[in-house]
Amino acid sequence: MKTVLLASASLLMATTLAPAQAPVPDNLEKLSNFQSTGTTEFTYVEQDGDYAAGIRETLKGIKMPDGFRIELYAVVPDARHMAVGPQGIVTFVGTRKDKVWAVTDRNKDRVADEVKDFAPSLKFAIPNGPCFSKDGFLYIAEQNRVLVYPAAEFFYESPDVAAFNVVKQGELVPPADESYNHTARVCRIGPDGKLYISLGQPFNVAPADKLEHYKEHGIGGMIRLNTDGTGREVYTYGIRNSVGHDFHPETGELWFTDNQVDGMGDDIPPGEINRQTAAGQHFGHPWYGGGDVRTNEYAGEEVPVDVVMPAVETVAHAADLGMSFYTGKQFPAKYRNAIFSAQHGSWNRTTPVGARVMVTFIDEEGKATTEPFAEGWIDENDEYLGRPVDVAQLRDGSILVSDDLAGAIYRISYEGN
Repeated sequence: MKTVLLASASLLMATTLAPAQAPVPDNLEKLSNFQSTGTTEFTYVEQDGDYAAGIRETLKGIKMPDGFRIELYAVVPDARHMAVGPQGIVTFVGTRKDKVWAVTDRNKDRVADEVKDFAPSLKFAIPNGPCFSKDGFLYIAEQNRVLVYPAAEFFYESPDVAAFNVVKQGELVPPADESYNHTARVCRIGPDGKLYISLGQPFNVAPADKLEHYKEHGIGGMIRLNTDGTGREVYTYGIRNSVGHDFHPETGELWFTDNQVDGMGDDIPPGEINRQTAAGQHFGHPWYGGGDVRTNEYAGEEVPVDVVMPAVETVAHAADLGMSFYTGKQFPAKYRNAIFSAQHGSWNRTTPVGARVMVTFIDEEGKATTEPFAEGWIDENDEYLGRPVDVAQLRDGSILVSDDLAGAIYRISYEGN
């Protein structure tokens, strides 16, 4: 049996890991013991029709440098962060709801042929952040747990998949700190083979009575741990809500975006792209709202930590989210080791900004400069036509861009000389 999900406006509204423990109803225990759950039904997303045609029409207005082309790759409801399988078979797409999507281009024409839900026998809670290890293990960071799926590119064809705990339900953050705000986790495997996960803090500005508690658990920071869940430590401090990070292909340094404080006006504080060169560095929150702009709540206080200022300041409230270093060979040489990042767009600025793809170039001394790469998702009426979330690279060197407003993934390729 199958359920076909039509793309319409109404739609868009063998391992040593820990034994399975998760809230009922959930089939994780059965899956971790390689037992069938009896689930037979997938949800499939229609890829053609009027809805897809409408997205293609929007893409005609997207401006990019000469030689680049943008096309609809897949209709994917609520598409957030992406993880491209190392074998190039399937791309897994997280959401801020209860679905993870498996996107497959079976005939390799660079347009998806099939989009269906991944592991429908599991119950997900904000499975925003998928990431892959080089050996093909898929990790998905949810609101308050992390699961691993060995051989995900093989098992995704079945409703039942091999799945195991990395961080058990309720142990990513203390249950009392679960929030509806800033809970879109993202993850990456670092050059050291460890798992790095960002933990946004719930408040606009973290209150003073929470700071020590948050510091202990890595809330408002980034944690790293072994891929079996052991060895957890706080790697990064002083982040408000980072929803995108990656490691420089040559230096191995961690770079990440950070969303900055709201309610200070249209033009301050700036957004951030940060560069971390050592474990334990602090990036300023809550004493700084973004860049060197002090928050109103802590304006009169001496800053008690050494703060690393951003490598790049971006336009205020543009909401810089997912980012990836470009390591492909399809694009011109100047883009090699540059960062492609998504600006989701402002939610409360009087005139909206963002809703575009940015590129950040880093010189030999580590100095970074950022400029627009693909834009046009805000029209002449200041209406959003799309809201980019994440950027990922396909094996052929083209890049994918997810959009949770349009419910789509775009492919950008280079055809120029």
